[in-house]
Amino acid sequence: MKTIDDLALKKLIEAALFIADKPLTVATLKEHLLVDYKVSSARIKLAITTLIADYQDRGVELVKVASGYRFQTHQAISADLGHLYKERTPKYSRALLETLALIAYKQPITRGEIEEIRGVAVSSYIMKTLTERNWVKIVGHKEVPGRPSMYATTKEFLDYFSLNSLAELPELMPISELSLIDNLTPIKETET
Repeated sequence: MKTIDDLALKKLIEAALFIADKPLTVATLKEHLLVDYKVSSARIKLAITTLIADYQDRGVELVKVASGYRFQTHQAISADLGHLYKERTPKYSRALLETLALIAYKQPITRGEIEEIRGVAVSSYIMKTLTERNWVKIVGHKEVPGRPSMYATTKEFLDYFSLNSLAELPELMPISELSLIDNLTPIKETET
């Protein structure tokens, strides 16, 4: 086994995280990148902690998400960077976002339970879109007649929304307040 000094270790981990097409874990770095080196997990974690500090005040940052560590643009400037791209972020319907939110907050949940809460049918297109994006997956079947599929979110869902776990989801607004928002009437501007 070869040895590697701390600076070289940090550079190698930085380069691997930079070129990776998905987040990398400490275990992945140790087993695949540093397979020829004698490096402890503690040293890898220390190098990552140092890199996080190094990138704290830059345009990109090293963050931990559910699937590991990745570089991403700093949230404070991400909106400004959107002007560089001709392709726009896909617009998702309110129905799709409501369905995704119900799955995230109530998982595991069946399609029938989602429909009962929303009061309308969930289209096959919505479920297809969520599964194709790999934001939700079938995690089992409910032990009732018909054995409907139960849905839950995936690590890709957490990664996309820069979350480490579901515990980081914002607190739900009470239903009574949601209905107040829907019933607001627009304020008419007065001429001055």
